[in-house]
Amino acid sequence: MNKKLIYMILLMVFSIVSVGCSSDSEKGAGKSSSDDTVELEMYSWRTEDRSAYEKIIEEFENENPDIKINFQPYESTEYNTILTNSLVSGTGPDIVQIRPYSGSRTIADNGYLVALDDVPGVLDIDESYLEAAKGSDGHVYGVPLTLNAGVIFYNQTIFDDLGLEVPETWDELIEVSKKMKENDITPIAQGGRDAYLLSMLHGVISPSAYGSDYVEDVIDGTADLQDDRMVKSLERMEELAEYLPKDFIALDDNDAQAMFYAEEAAMYINGDYRLETFETNIPDIPIGVIPGLKDDSSGEVSVMNWVDSSYGVVKDSNHPEEALKFIEFMATQEFGQLFSDNLNRVSAIEGVTADHEIVQKINQASEASSTPYLMLVHFGDGSPSTKTIFEDALQGMYLDQITKEELLKSAQENADRAAEEEVEELEMIEEDD
Repeated sequence: MNKKLIYMILLMVFSIVSVGCSSDSEKGAGKSSSDDTVELEMYSWRTEDRSAYEKIIEEFENENPDIKINFQPYESTEYNTILTNSLVSGTGPDIVQIRPYSGSRTIADNGYLVALDDVPGVLDIDESYLEAAKGSDGHVYGVPLTLNAGVIFYNQTIFDDLGLEVPETWDELIEVSKKMKENDITPIAQGGRDAYLLSMLHGVISPSAYGSDYVEDVIDGTADLQDDRMVKSLERMEELAEYLPKDFIALDDNDAQAMFYAEEAAMYINGDYRLETFETNIPDIPIGVIPGLKDDSSGEVSVMNWVDSSYGVVKDSNHPEEALKFIEFMATQEFGQLFSDNLNRVSAIEGVTADHEIVQKINQASEASSTPYLMLVHFGDGSPSTKTIFEDALQGMYLDQITKEELLKSAQENADRAAEEEVEELEMIEEDD
């Protein structure tokens, strides 16, 4: 082989090596430190909280630059289906928002979540909060976020214009509702197309009718859902129908909120988590809150509350260590304060002080006297759950398809059946075309 040919071959080899080195160098520059970053998928049903969570997540990412959290919220009414299918198929996220009480138990008992008992800070959370995030084995599978309260929001301007005092009792609520109706104002913006809205409505107005003693009697087994005190609460639901929007069973929650935004309705009943939504969408309308109505027997304000969702780690996550690190962050006072400040909510983390005046008012009233969201906390088990049977039947009651006595009989029968039912196995949910 002559020197010229050898030279040409060597030139080609060096050119290939040079191109290869150049290519590797360019890839390395593109990577920087980001190629070492672990990305975690985080599911939620709170689409309206996206911006707030992104601010909170940014704080975590600043302290943990090697971890990136992709916050992916879905519509609340679609979330259960999306989450179940992703868990069953094994294509799920790393961190999930899980429903409280029976919702947490079902997913945990099916083996889809990591127990969090050993995560620093988790077991420091109030035991009553942790009960909402436990499996049947007693282990904790989620970090609770907040204690929700069912409240009555009201438009202060409408009350002032009509010269009305804010109601504190059931009778006063009915009286101001009559005055509003006489002045062509819908007293209460309420949707009923989604049945859960009706059990929320019942949960807010009923404690003043059945009292805290009834709940205790239900818990210890000396009373059931067919008790006269529960019948009285449904009588109030029937009485209230006159002061709800026309054909409210056909309205969804967005329709009800739109009425409140447009000042066509003076009040709106739902969870206190709507406060942030209202202050974002209607900042110029002065909003007040009635934490609860006074108990007929005790005269105390009965605030209906329940532990909200929690966040857990999916057992099949490819990055459990990083996911648990974020969970540890969620159990800190730093997270709790960020959560409370950005979402105007009561944090489940001890030592967090709410800055918002209305949040403070709700929290103080709740600490003074509270009662659980009965159907969610104590009747969420079963497939279907008694809560589902109850709220679906409320739609039927308002449509004159079922009496309140038949409604309660059906709910109690389901509660008896659910008490003997084993934990439901999660399966893929087929959607209708």
